[in-house]
Amino acid sequence: MKNPHVELIAAGVTAAGQKTVTAPFDQQPIATVETVDRIGVERVLATAHDIFSDRDRWLAPARRREILEQTAQLMEARFEDLALGAAREGGKPLTDSRVEVARAIDGVKNCAELLRENAGAEIPMNFNAASANRLAMTRREPIGVVVALSAFNHPLNLIVHQIVPAIAAGCPAIVKPATDTPLSCFAFVNLLREAGLPDGYAQAINTTDNDVAGQLAADERVGFLSFIGSAAVGWMLRSRLAAGARCALEHGGAAPVIVAPDADLDDCAPLLAKAGLYHAGQVCVSVQRVFAHESIAMQLAERLAGLADKMRIGDPTHEDTDVGPLIRPREVERVGQWVDEAVTGGARLLSGGKATGETTYACTILYDPPADAQVSTREIFGPVVCVYPYSDLDEALARANGLPFAFQSAVFTRDIDTAMRCYRRLNASAVMINDHTAFRVDWMPFAGLRHSGYGVGGIRYTFEDMQIEKMMVLRSMEL
Repeated sequence: MKNPHVELIAAGVTAAGQKTVTAPFDQQPIATVETVDRIGVERVLATAHDIFSDRDRWLAPARRREILEQTAQLMEARFEDLALGAAREGGKPLTDSRVEVARAIDGVKNCAELLRENAGAEIPMNFNAASANRLAMTRREPIGVVVALSAFNHPLNLIVHQIVPAIAAGCPAIVKPATDTPLSCFAFVNLLREAGLPDGYAQAINTTDNDVAGQLAADERVGFLSFIGSAAVGWMLRSRLAAGARCALEHGGAAPVIVAPDADLDDCAPLLAKAGLYHAGQVCVSVQRVFAHESIAMQLAERLAGLADKMRIGDPTHEDTDVGPLIRPREVERVGQWVDEAVTGGARLLSGGKATGETTYACTILYDPPADAQVSTREIFGPVVCVYPYSDLDEALARANGLPFAFQSAVFTRDIDTAMRCYRRLNASAVMINDHTAFRVDWMPFAGLRHSGYGVGGIRYTFEDMQIEKMMVLRSMEL
């Protein structure tokens, strides 16, 4: 079967070139996608801005809700195609990609439901002479054109999180998916259009290079930037935003876990193994640094190693695959270099520690890597979990907090005081108690702090960020 040619989803734009999309597992081409240059980006922005500037073209809340409900139905009808497509282009195993599609459908439904309760508020008046004979109230309006720059690791659900709240809020949206994984994004935006979203309300493009993508984010017509990716790029783009533009940035972390001596290891170990090695560790809140009390640290590490050894690495489109490839071969080389550095520095290699192919790396458990090793100080974004023994809880908390990242964290203990001490003292936006760092449901807040990001993600919170609250003050002698 010939690989498809994917066209831009943008009104009146001529392609400037094309790129080949390859499957990360076997590096085989799976599609070609069109790209746009600066001229194309200008046209895309003009289209979105024209829609936002013409209030007669704004979609009524009821119509937005109908479109999203219809989109969810179309996604359910094409569930397996979406899951297989995401697994093939992104490398996440099919079983996990099905979970991603289910989450994406639920996210679309969640946005549709939020419209029913999207209301402003009354501001109290008539309390003094200045406010006499007045009624004040607010209503919510779309913030403006939304630009979303996305990442590869959840090629469908991230797109839903970035542009469906925009559609629900009434904002025209422009999305540039990750270069490695554009196909799920284009498929989803086509579903929005099939569900009745007018042309121009959601445009999906690939750019010829990163400078052109930067032009897209920095334009003065952009009201809100949603970015998921590296900290270096995210902070750079934030510095270039036009005056008044808002943004949300989601970067990475090096998620810490505290395991107290009273933890239930039968319960703890499988959760940590799954959350650390799932999607080959390519998740921004993957379990990375496990600080376990010295009385149980080696026992826990050996259990994790045993679970890691049992994970089947292979083609992500196969039903029996547990862990798929890293997104690019050079990432396999990088992870290998970091692991070798840690072992040379004194870490004990309990499992893995080697590439299993050009695009895959064995699930790896390291015991007590050096504190200054890259696996201890930077986000691995690979299938590697590090276990460090500790003797004093406050020492473990200090080490957990010792990096410039602050995202999700966890503590395993049966003691409520230990749990609460960790909750109060961990630098994190969320602390999971007796659960792993990668736990998430899409209606909860999801926020990277410090170097890990800016703003609050999650369907509801993004929906609210993409609106303004406009006040009206009415003066009448009858009030």
